[in-house]
Amino acid sequence: MAPTPPQKPGSFSCDRVVRFRDTDAAGVVYFGAVLDFCHEAYERSLAAAGLDLRTFFSAQGYGVPIAQAEVKFLRPLFCGDRLTITLTPQQTAPNRFEITYDLFLSDRGDRPVGHARTCHVCIDAATRSPLDFPPELLHWLNMLPPENQ
Repeated sequence: MAPTPPQKPGSFSCDRVVRFRDTDAAGVVYFGAVLDFCHEAYERSLAAAGLDLRTFFSAQGYGVPIAQAEVKFLRPLFCGDRLTITLTPQQTAPNRFEITYDLFLSDRGDRPVGHARTCHVCIDAATRSPLDFPPELLHWLNMLPPENQ
């Protein structure tokens, strides 16, 4: 039996298979594809919290753009690799949160093969000025309580 990736308290996990389109000319996952994997996991966590994705991403009233992103590879990833992506969001200010992502090979889940982090800011869609989180976003953050609670 393959080890299961560790599940942190306050986190959300989902699986994804690396596709050929995710790789570069050398057959290795392109760095931008990892951010796509992470954003897909983020979307899936929002849906699991009951948020309507069409409404959430249509910027009706507010938006939560990514202000910073980083990816760290710990080993190459290839077409056909089965991944488990675990994300852990944390509110860092009344209108900011960051999400840390750990990527594991599903069949060897004891050690991550990559890490990523995205920092988001909540803004008013019309004025682009900072805006405190709306209730549905707080619900998502509270659905995944911080590790220390």
